[in-house]
Amino acid sequence: MSRLTHSLLLDRVGKRYGDFVAAAEVTLQVGRGEFVTLLGPSGSGKTTLLMAIAGFVAPDSGRTLLDGQPIDHLPPERRNFGMVFQGYALFPHMTVAENVAFPLRVRRAPSAEIRERVRQALDLVQLSQLGERMPRQLSGGQQQRVALARALVFRPHLLLLDEPLSALDKKLRAELQIELRDLHRRVGLTFIYVTHDQEEALALSDRVAILRAGRLVQQGSPAELYERPATRFVADFLGRSNFVHAAVTERGAGSFVCEAGGHRFVQAGPAPAGISALLALRPEKISVLRDGQAAANTIEGRLAAWSYLGAAYQLEVEAGALGRLAVSVPAWRHGPAPEAGARVALGWDPDAAVVVAED
Repeated sequence: MSRLTHSLLLDRVGKRYGDFVAAAEVTLQVGRGEFVTLLGPSGSGKTTLLMAIAGFVAPDSGRTLLDGQPIDHLPPERRNFGMVFQGYALFPHMTVAENVAFPLRVRRAPSAEIRERVRQALDLVQLSQLGERMPRQLSGGQQQRVALARALVFRPHLLLLDEPLSALDKKLRAELQIELRDLHRRVGLTFIYVTHDQEEALALSDRVAILRAGRLVQQGSPAELYERPATRFVADFLGRSNFVHAAVTERGAGSFVCEAGGHRFVQAGPAPAGISALLALRPEKISVLRDGQAAANTIEGRLAAWSYLGAAYQLEVEAGALGRLAVSVPAWRHGPAPEAGARVALGWDPDAAVVVAED
């Protein structure tokens, strides 16, 4: 497989359907060889943008550039982009090898070249022994691998993937996520991926672009977005967060003090410009304190409910004026199952929470 990589730029791309804004002047740079995921809830515009990149949707405004050259005038078949769909879209009357060969036959490649490139593509997705089978004889995961091989066999400039794993069960989806990430490293192509699954986006991507109502609200590496969400929406959509409205009472060089629900908290980082702050606090960054343990920020509450999730207990703690706080603690460290109604002391470090903007 070729390791020639390409970059893509969406330059203020907009698309409307009547009064509905599917894309609102979105600007996004995708670097050579990057794995970029478009993430957002239903109706956020992620599939519209992918279809605009592919050439199936004509934007109302803006430009799409490949390696700095506009491609808006090119029809889909001339953009040389591979496409993988959720539903596989395999030809049921063709064998696996014939399905993979189809893009090359359309391009009138020589027969010997077709045989060799089909062999390489099937080797790439670990299906070299299944070339003569029909799609109906394959599992869902194997069919998705065939779709990947077909999208890669003609050496596309980019690979576009529209929720390709969403039809699979959770365990198989997790396995294919690992394979897809490894495949990206091996082929070196630029991948643009669409999903509404937050965990999938975090697991696969070099960079994630979060969309809401057609707008790009934040982009960055998975760790940057998870640890430093800019807004309440991002913090709440990309994992779960507790939100605390607090009043800023003291300002320091590298931290500030705030009050909420009658409690005083120390928060790392610069203080917001105003007199109030909205703090986002991830459940796993809160500890259940045992007798004698201390923390920079503490609060007591009552255990209202709990769930056992295997690796962790998910606790719901009534914390007075702060409302209900979600707390996630490793099950192996917690000991016996918690008891609903019990009093618990919670603690967290000054850098555990992050200041976010209201949406």
